[in-house]
Amino acid sequence: MKASVHRRETFNAAHRLHNPAWSDAKNKEVFGLCNNPNYHGHNYVLILTVTGPIDPETGYVIDAKILKELISQEVIEPFDHTNLNLDVPDFKNLNPTAENIAMVIWNRLRKRLDAGLDLSVQLYETEKNYVTFHGQE
Repeated sequence: MKASVHRRETFNAAHRLHNPAWSDAKNKEVFGLCNNPNYHGHNYVLILTVTGPIDPETGYVIDAKILKELISQEVIEPFDHTNLNLDVPDFKNLNPTAENIAMVIWNRLRKRLDAGLDLSVQLYETEKNYVTFHGQE
């Protein structure tokens, strides 16, 4: 039997969407206000889903305390109250779109989870805009 465990966390971060290979005009056309050279911030909402078999001894798919600690170490501590472009090495050469942020979070957590567990990352950039990343198949 499989079940899914969900964990919701929040973090605040600034970013700028920008492609250095493009002209300023093209960046502004494609990214609009998100290309502001002075950056802008979001109150991100992260929902992680871990799916796997229920352990017959514990009754857990994953211990919620362990999941909370992994998220703290891999997401909250490195991302919260930062400028993603300037402060987080993962985004040195990667445009910090919601899609790419979700992918980076998935990669950071995937390596820390048991291989028998599936992982999905849902990231809300605003109340109306969010992405879901299921992994790199």
